[in-house]
Amino acid sequence: MNIFKKTTFLVLLVVSLSLQSCFVAKEYVRPELATENLYRNVHTNDSVTMASMPWEALFTDAKLQTLIHEVLKNNLDLQMAVTRVNAAESYYKHGKAGFLPSVNVSANAGDYRLADNSVSGVSNGGVGPEYQNYQLGASLSWEADIWGKIRSQKRASQAVYLKSEAGQRVVESKLVASTASGYYQLLALDAQLKVAKQTVQNRTEGLQTMIDLKEVGRVPATGVKQAEAQLYATQILVLNLERNVHLLENTLSLLLGKKSGNIERSLLAAQEIKMDLSTGFSADLLRNRPDVMLAEFGLIQTFELTNVAKSNFYPSFKISAGGGFESVSFDNWFNTAAVFSNVVGNLTQPLFNKRKVKTQYEVAKAQQEEATLQFKKALLVAGKEVSDMLYVYQTEKQTYEYRVKELKALKYAVAYSNELLNSAYGNTTYLEVLTARDYALNSEINKIDSEFKQLNAVVNLYMSLGGGWKK
Repeated sequence: MNIFKKTTFLVLLVVSLSLQSCFVAKEYVRPELATENLYRNVHTNDSVTMASMPWEALFTDAKLQTLIHEVLKNNLDLQMAVTRVNAAESYYKHGKAGFLPSVNVSANAGDYRLADNSVSGVSNGGVGPEYQNYQLGASLSWEADIWGKIRSQKRASQAVYLKSEAGQRVVESKLVASTASGYYQLLALDAQLKVAKQTVQNRTEGLQTMIDLKEVGRVPATGVKQAEAQLYATQILVLNLERNVHLLENTLSLLLGKKSGNIERSLLAAQEIKMDLSTGFSADLLRNRPDVMLAEFGLIQTFELTNVAKSNFYPSFKISAGGGFESVSFDNWFNTAAVFSNVVGNLTQPLFNKRKVKTQYEVAKAQQEEATLQFKKALLVAGKEVSDMLYVYQTEKQTYEYRVKELKALKYAVAYSNELLNSAYGNTTYLEVLTARDYALNSEINKIDSEFKQLNAVVNLYMSLGGGWKK
């Protein structure tokens, strides 16, 4: 009998292993994508891209580097992303164990009495028998991966894990970009605030000049009041800039994962981008942009789950075995007469289950098609963002050059109009002076803003190419 059981078990095992070659789940192949010329009017033969450079090479300001390091260490969103990676890793480990059998061990002992009116009790003269039973056993079950379902489940769990890692990289890239952008904006606000405060001082002196000119009849009372209103407008500008500095420091503190407070920083004039702004090939986005990688891992996951859903149309083959010791007497629990064992092979083919299997397959196919479209869209969006940032940087660079020339001309106009107003032979009016001052202040504020936009365009270009997460 033991020989028969062993033979049966071996036959079932050989049959199950041989059936695994009957069908192999489809292997994932990346869909055809138009990866060439994603950047508008940009053609390059240089494979080097700034995205492959670590962020320390781009952002050389020591205080900014310290800030980014602290953000990557303490940011709460990133910490949550790490926990999601850890959870996905556990699922992946579970998926890799799909080929292994399930083994359970159980032990029980009990005192039993059957009912007097039960079949056993009646056959025993109306007295339910009392007995003890002791059992120690182990059971094993294993499913043969005939159609590649377990392999597909394993690859799907791996895709989920890789998708969570890509999600973490998305967070890291955005944090690096947000921190750098916020830092540069803070420096720009500092520079604008310095200009505004100096303007308040100048306009306070200018108001006194207007008062003096009024007393000698050179300027009407209206001119004094308009100069006074101009001073108040500048003081309001100072308050608005100080408010923006305060709010931006609070925002950066939140990125740091700490209470709101001051942010240590340097000066806008000290900032310098030393890296060549090279884009490389547009196809590099597939391996540099974490959001594009995330979309592809999502596609791989749905592809493998479609394999799993398709395998449900075919029969499943499982082997289960059990054995151990069982006895109604504790003294005889572990002798040879108490040994029991069983081996069972089970082949199951779904026939009619209210269209459940077909529905699952159709849903899986639809989800795979949606994931394919999401992947293609992610690549197109990435190409658009790079194209946008390249153009923004180029235009902001030109704008800054014009802002410098504009400011130089307006400062000359202010100095010349002031000179004419104070001159006994000047023919300028107080309105021309006030207007020239307003234009000059706005021009200086705008020039600083243009400096920030240039730096911010570099930050956004770096992130859009997929930089910020590589070590």
